[in-house]
Amino acid sequence: MRLPQEFDVVCLGGGVAGEAIAGGLQGSGLTLAVVERELVGGECPYWGCIPSKTLLRSGETLEEAGRARNLAASRVEWDLDFPKVSKRVYWMARDLDDSRPAKALEATGAKLVRGDGKLIDLRTVEVGGEQLIGRKAVVVANGGTAAIPPIPGLDKVDYWTNRQATLPRELPISLAVLGGGAIGVELGQAFARFGSKVTIIEAGPRFLGAEEPEAGVALRPHLHDDGITVLTGDPCTGVEKATVGVILTLKSGTTVHADRLLVATGRRSNFEAWQASGLQQTERGWLKVDPATLEAHANVYGAGDVTGIGGFTHLAFYHGQIIARRLRGEDARADHTAVPRVTFTDPEVASVGLSEAAARERGISVITASADPAEAARGYIHDFHGGTLKLVGDRDRGVLIGATMVTPRAGEILGELVLALKAGTPLKTLADVIHPFPAFNRVLGAVLQDLAAKAA
Repeated sequence: MRLPQEFDVVCLGGGVAGEAIAGGLQGSGLTLAVVERELVGGECPYWGCIPSKTLLRSGETLEEAGRARNLAASRVEWDLDFPKVSKRVYWMARDLDDSRPAKALEATGAKLVRGDGKLIDLRTVEVGGEQLIGRKAVVVANGGTAAIPPIPGLDKVDYWTNRQATLPRELPISLAVLGGGAIGVELGQAFARFGSKVTIIEAGPRFLGAEEPEAGVALRPHLHDDGITVLTGDPCTGVEKATVGVILTLKSGTTVHADRLLVATGRRSNFEAWQASGLQQTERGWLKVDPATLEAHANVYGAGDVTGIGGFTHLAFYHGQIIARRLRGEDARADHTAVPRVTFTDPEVASVGLSEAAARERGISVITASADPAEAARGYIHDFHGGTLKLVGDRDRGVLIGATMVTPRAGEILGELVLALKAGTPLKTLADVIHPFPAFNRVLGAVLQDLAAKAA
């Protein structure tokens, strides 16, 4: 082993958080080494958000073509060209070539070290027979991976995780999806719109369990219209090979036969790379950090998915920015009160802040107001049917504390509400905002006025 190399900062992981740290330290005079075992940019651009949303967009165009039968055409026909879909997805995922982001990372002045890094103590990352020492700090930002449940027989069959499902070369005739969270529902809808017979199996009492119950209720008919079967409250108890594909047995005795199986039952941290250092883990195995300073230990930071605070690219980038500012001497602190989340189904599901149940558990004096965006003028124009908008407020403080919506353009509409939560804008001020007619966000006006009236 060669002599250790010293840097001011060593970052374990070259994903979005690592890129943000490199950008934030550029010109600071601090030296930085970024260790990446796979591709610079992390999960999102290659096996996550970018290819999955590209798949969804291709499916959405087919659905929109079909909607033309109701709105504009007497006949619409097409032949699916799945190789074309696959080719575009790979193109959007840079054909798994990270040369450009790697070059951009190094252009900040950071040193990129490729290899499977291990944090062997609170200052040292070992990679490829070399030791990198962080004089000032070490950052753990090596993300997570698909969590595989201990279902009997699962280890005996071939299955997809997000990594295979987001970069498909084949279109399965049928697809069983274990897990009804955002990943399972998004990919399930994408493949259903390409013609796969999709069954989503959620062990819990409802799918999209991280969202308000109203979100799943509103989205379910849309999934049904795409030919998707959604099974809830009936966990999978066994998996076995079939002559073609797999057979899943559920607790109720129901069996599901599918050509392909997608396991989308959640994520876990890549703890193997840092567990030996003695850093603490949460009950669910994530790196335990102070949510404000993002410190896991003195001068050891955690950023992004590995912290378990939220598995979002935008949050990982934010964490990287906060840590870079702290390393530059600022007393920057992370604020997680208004972290937006979007499930990019059609219609989209977007939310921010607390659910009604979570707010009540905290002893907050809760008020709510709701509406169906489909009943607004833009809903009729768009020929949209069956959505929801639910706002949650704190009666005592007179502010918005949570929002959930199921509607076209939900991810774009959400921005106003994210800012309202972040700034603690009074409900009476939000109720006085003028929304353009007939935009989708026009529906916010009446619901905010209703919520403000309940707080008065």
